[in-house]
Amino acid sequence: MTSTSAQEQHLRDLARLRRVRDRIDREYAQPLDVEALARGVNMSAGHLSREFRRAYGESPYSYLMTRRIERAMALLRRGDLSVTDVCFAVGCQSLGTFSTRFTELVGMPPSAYRRQAASAAAGIPSCVAKQVTRPVRNREAQVKQPRLA
Repeated sequence: MTSTSAQEQHLRDLARLRRVRDRIDREYAQPLDVEALARGVNMSAGHLSREFRRAYGESPYSYLMTRRIERAMALLRRGDLSVTDVCFAVGCQSLGTFSTRFTELVGMPPSAYRRQAASAAAGIPSCVAKQVTRPVRNREAQVKQPRLA
């Protein structure tokens, strides 16, 4: 394979990965798995996972769960749905998995977030609240300690 054809293949793969990411963004509440996502872009599940991680820094499943948790945060801030209703509304099938993942990304259980967000977000436009409360992945949240000489 020549350098030019390898580069063209890489660009085609990136376009397919963008389609996968866009599909996850659109259909986050639908049952999605890596195999179905891979079939949609004519890739193997393993190749999709490797290339997605290389391009976006996380697996397709991790990206999907982050989108679901972001949407769950918005629904919990509204305050009119129970945690269970929010769990199923964002496409999660297990309340336990949802709560665990929510706690990992947000730093508190969904029920505590719902209580806190209701009072903290009062009077803040939803577009601002969404940006301020966006979940931060654990590796991004690591605080660098100052170096002492």
